[in-house]
Amino acid sequence: MVMSDNALRELRCRGPRQETLLRMLENTLTHAERPDELIVYAGLAKAARDHTALKLMTEALLTLEEHETLVVQSGKPVGVFPTGTRAPLVLMANSNLVGRWATSEHFYELERKGLIAWGGYTAGDWQYIGSQGIVQGTYQTLTAVADAHFGGDLAGRLVVTAGLGGMGGAQPLATVMAGGVALCVEVDADRIARRIDSGYLERGTESIDEAITWAREATASGTAASIGLLGNAADVLPALRERGLAPDVVTDQTAAHDLMYGYVPSGMTPAEAVALRESDPDELTRRARASIATHVECMLAWQDAGSIVFEYGNNLRAQAAENGVDAFRIPIFIEKYIRPLFCQGIGPFRWVASSGEQEDIDAIDEIVVREFPDNQLVQRWIPIAQKYVRQAGLPSRISWLAHGERTKLALLVNEAVRQGALRGPVAFTRDHLDAGGVSQPLRETENMPDGSDAVSDWPLLNALLNSGSGADLVAIHAGGGGYAGYMQSAGVTLVADGTAAADERITSALTADTGIGIMRYADAGYETAADAVRSSGLRWFG
Repeated sequence: MVMSDNALRELRCRGPRQETLLRMLENTLTHAERPDELIVYAGLAKAARDHTALKLMTEALLTLEEHETLVVQSGKPVGVFPTGTRAPLVLMANSNLVGRWATSEHFYELERKGLIAWGGYTAGDWQYIGSQGIVQGTYQTLTAVADAHFGGDLAGRLVVTAGLGGMGGAQPLATVMAGGVALCVEVDADRIARRIDSGYLERGTESIDEAITWAREATASGTAASIGLLGNAADVLPALRERGLAPDVVTDQTAAHDLMYGYVPSGMTPAEAVALRESDPDELTRRARASIATHVECMLAWQDAGSIVFEYGNNLRAQAAENGVDAFRIPIFIEKYIRPLFCQGIGPFRWVASSGEQEDIDAIDEIVVREFPDNQLVQRWIPIAQKYVRQAGLPSRISWLAHGERTKLALLVNEAVRQGALRGPVAFTRDHLDAGGVSQPLRETENMPDGSDAVSDWPLLNALLNSGSGADLVAIHAGGGGYAGYMQSAGVTLVADGTAAADERITSALTADTGIGIMRYADAGYETAADAVRSSGLRWFG
């Protein structure tokens, strides 16, 4: 779905907040990998359950009053309730299943019956901004890897990975931004072509030997580069190793979380995997898991040989472990590189210009750089994002801001909207991968020092707090498909429309959103998080 010029100029809804949320929904679908099926990314992450539900949600947003709340259940609108002007405009819950029934098998059964839909992290709550979101997170991780292992620089370093889908497609550009050489294996030729066309990937080949030659030339010269290699990771990675390739860094962003709709088994094309899903889904799952086992065994061999290896949170290790591989010798990237930031409430914060004007994002970039001179993540990221990131859909930006910084920025932007310095309202949101937004025992909350990895109270409290604080949209997600039973998360969106009421919502909700996050990590025993809570002025009973 592409928004028309008229849609960007005209107010179709009964208020700018409702209009902004509608545009966020439309923008999410603009980035959809399979728009006919409303699937945005990750094999099965949907923005709406079906086209009838999408039509009804759109109609509801068009007629929603300021004092009303639209309720959405797994991508289908349920009803509209009179809740008051401080209540969220939209409340939603996506793919939440009672514990004993939170299995992949039960989810797929419900999904086939049209009774549930998986929202991913940011698809189901209309917060997806395209690959820029994951580009920034991957860049942040890779720069942390460089700081920890390579003296702060990836120049001359080779990163081998797989997957160029909606999430993994960010990897080549993020590696180039960090100064390294990316060799990305992808089983779908169309995805390689799409990434080259978008500017996220420089060139591709079907030849393993040609890819190795290109990679060695780039690393020898210290030139940042990205290479797409057509093939299946379970076949190609062992072949690369057999030819003596020794990567500096190895990770993966294939859709390994979803063996039915994501990971393509060895020896099969994507089309053949789809056909097998229809004829024998159990056999597809068996073959996919066996391929992942081979894939991970190669990663482990590289790790034992000295490569820096980590999982990027796609459940790759868990799937390999099902086939007897000692996969959890590979660390998760969150614990190793990102959790110290979460302890300070630092995480991926996003803003989207509902006007559709790039000038609004440029103006906010200037505000961010000016107002946060000591935030080195911001100072390093904004200039490089301006150079490399191509905007698609509504112009947007993501950057890692801390507790307090997010509130300050949103208030400054709201003032800019009020003064007419920006051409329209701005939506603020964040990835669910954030301090207070998720419990995922094999990703964000793996190996918590107090053993509270699987406690999902925290994202639920996050959503309740955001609702009580007047956020414009609040969502509670759980895992679907291969993630069923593995995760609980919460999403939030706030609209800066230039009003005094927006000032109040921003101050309350953004303070609560990161505040509960740093309290979560303080409660788990991280002293840096406890220090962050104490310096925040929040009341804490730790």
